[in-house]
Amino acid sequence: MPAPIPPALPLRGGVAASAVGLPAGPWTTWLDFFAERFAHVPREDWLARLRDGEVCDAAGRPLRPDAPYRAHGKAWYYRSLPAEPRVPFEAAILHRDDHLLVADKPHFLAVTPGGRHLHETLLARLRRETGLADLQPLHRIDRETAGLVLFSLRRQDRDAYHALFRERLVEKDYEAIAPLRPGLALPLVRESRIVQGTPFFRQCEVEGEPNASTRLALVARAGGWGRYRLAPRTGQRHQLRVHMAALGIPIRGDAFYPVVRRGPDEDDDHAQPLQLLARGIAFTDPVTGQRRRFESQRRLAPLDGAPA
Repeated sequence: MPAPIPPALPLRGGVAASAVGLPAGPWTTWLDFFAERFAHVPREDWLARLRDGEVCDAAGRPLRPDAPYRAHGKAWYYRSLPAEPRVPFEAAILHRDDHLLVADKPHFLAVTPGGRHLHETLLARLRRETGLADLQPLHRIDRETAGLVLFSLRRQDRDAYHALFRERLVEKDYEAIAPLRPGLALPLVRESRIVQGTPFFRQCEVEGEPNASTRLALVARAGGWGRYRLAPRTGQRHQLRVHMAALGIPIRGDAFYPVVRRGPDEDDDHAQPLQLLARGIAFTDPVTGQRRRFESQRRLAPLDGAPA
C-alpha cells in the first residue's frame, strides 16, 4: 500500500506527493541525494524544486538544497511533467456511497499516475471532481482498456476489499472484438505462464506452471469479426491481450500484441482504441454484506453488420 501522506502536504491537481526512502550513503546535501537518486532529472531542476519548497520531510517542512542530508525515514516530493496532453474522453461515476466508488473509465486514460501520465489519470481526475483526497483504486486495468474500476474511500476498508481480489472472490467479465479463427473450438479455457517479455512493456507466455487462466466464449459474429466474452480467473498484466494473441485472435486495435505497432511513449491513435472493455464486476461487499453487480455503460465498436 502507498505510504501515508503527511497531512501538511495537500494534493496538487488531484496528485499526491510521492515518497522516497532515505538510505545511508555518501551524499553531503539534499541536492546531492536527489540529483543522484533521480539522475534522469537534471540537477538544475532539483535545485529549483528544492528552492521552491517542493521537497519536504515527513512533517511537511521544506528541505533546503544545501542543508545536510539525513539518512533514514522518508522524504516527499511532487512529480512534474514538462507537458502532459489532455486525454479527450471523460470517465463516469456509476456508484458512490460512504466507502465505495465505481468509475467507468474511457480508453487511453491511465488509472494511476506513472510515466508520461500524471494529472491526466483516472485517480487524479476523480480526486479533483469529488474532493476525496484519500481515494484509492482497489485494482487496475490497462490504460488502453475501457470499463469498470473500483475505488475505496476509506483507508480502514481497504484490506477487506483487497482480500476479495487476492482470494479471487470477485467475478469479472470483459468483452473484446477480435477476428474469427476457423477451427477454434469455443468456449475454452486458456491457461499459461505469463512473465515480462521484451521489450519491457510487453508480456509473454513461457513454459512452466500456469499463473494465468481465462475463459473465452464467442457471443456474436459478423464480417470476419467476433464479439468475445472473457472471464479472467487470475489477474496477470496484459493477460487477456496475451491470451487472445496466443490463440491467433488478437484484439482489434492492440498496439502491443502480437507485434508492436506503437510503443508506450508514442502518441495514441484515438481513432483506433483497443477493443477491450471491462464490462461487469460482481462480489459480496465485505463492508455491507450486500451482493454487488456493476455494469459498464460503454460499448465497443459494432461488428460489421451486427448490433453493438
